[in-house]
Amino acid sequence: MREYDAIIIGFGKGGKTLAADLSNRAWNVAIIERSEKMYGGTCINIGCIPTKTLVHQAKIASTMKECSYDERNTFFKQAISIKENVTSTLRNKNYHNLADRENVTVYNGIGSFVNETTVAVQTNAETLHLKSKHIFINTGSETVITNIPGVDGNPLVYTSTSIMEMQELPKRLTIIGGGYIGLEFASMFASFGSDVTVLEYYPTLINREDRDIADAVKETLEKKGVTFVLNAKVSSIDNDGKIATVAYAVGDKQILLTSEALLVATGRKPNTKDLNLAAAGVKTDERGAIIVDEFLKTSNSNIRAMGDVKGGLQFTYISLDDYRIIREDMFGEKSRNLNDRNPVVYSVFIDPPLARIGISEAEAIQKGLDVTVKKLSVMAIPRAKTLGESDGLLKAIIDKQTNKILGCTLFAPDSSEVINVVAMAMKTNQDYTFLRDFIFTHPSMSEALNDLFA
Repeated sequence: MREYDAIIIGFGKGGKTLAADLSNRAWNVAIIERSEKMYGGTCINIGCIPTKTLVHQAKIASTMKECSYDERNTFFKQAISIKENVTSTLRNKNYHNLADRENVTVYNGIGSFVNETTVAVQTNAETLHLKSKHIFINTGSETVITNIPGVDGNPLVYTSTSIMEMQELPKRLTIIGGGYIGLEFASMFASFGSDVTVLEYYPTLINREDRDIADAVKETLEKKGVTFVLNAKVSSIDNDGKIATVAYAVGDKQILLTSEALLVATGRKPNTKDLNLAAAGVKTDERGAIIVDEFLKTSNSNIRAMGDVKGGLQFTYISLDDYRIIREDMFGEKSRNLNDRNPVVYSVFIDPPLARIGISEAEAIQKGLDVTVKKLSVMAIPRAKTLGESDGLLKAIIDKQTNKILGCTLFAPDSSEVINVVAMAMKTNQDYTFLRDFIFTHPSMSEALNDLFA
């Protein structure tokens, strides 16, 4: 039995940042990570960083309109190589940022609870037992694998993780799922030059967005060559070793669709299956997410959870803010908690990116709020014209009584950056006129906020 001041299960953003902080406070820390390929967590290895690297490369590829498939395939292979270099460099840096500390020990293996204070680590060679009064869970989320017949063991079926390991650009790609992950990969592979078809079970795309925004996204991706099939009920998948065949129905019509690759983009779920949480008295909800209070304490107050494993928004910056809440609760004035976090920004890196904060127009109507809705077409923005990118829509929801910004959606170039300006205005309780009258540089995408809020 090895005893530590803290045990952290998972090498994600919140966990690694907390480990460094505790190390700086002279705590002896054990951090457990099941895979040598996951130092740094989901974002660095299979999430934000690799996908955004490929999104950037895909944008370059979109200019190769007259190139042959072989030329596009060569570029795709180079893009995968660039992605690998970026992720491996960051993974190595993250490992050594902790492993090189005298009071931090990194264990490679699967961590599971033995009791409330003990964690077993199953390595390739042995089972170790670690003990601590402070245990933190940061195991992230995992891909939801659909139970459609023909998915399991099919070499032509990919997840959002495995598809980024492909070494050949598929001429045709079928995506099951028209959510944010599916749309991001649809945009990416269409730009690389694949013929992309998205099969969406529901009659509309991205239901949490207003219909005018969703329609603008759909229209823009269709211009890239993406085909959308709504109300598609997939029944089975087959392959002959080179071609995958998807059987689906739209109403009474039965259809077969063939492609070289098939991406299942049906969501992610908290990764708790190997933790043996019951042994530690840690409860989960009906979706398998660890239940926490406002200070991220689980039903066992000596165990906390952070990041995707506790459910809710699955973003790296949420995991980082979870660390801040824990830090302030343990060592500060308890000034931060989950209840003061909202609203939270999110961005979807299609091309152009889709970014949002706060409520939508539909949500405002459901709440019975008296609001003003403002819209601006991207083609009216001078900076967009200089970029040669005219697709998109900006939208803001303003409370008529208070002049406060209730929500903002930007489907536009650089929206993942500009939305942070709106977020700061909302967080500091500014009236919408603050952005209407603010002096922005010219030409910039940010200055479009002057016109949006005019």
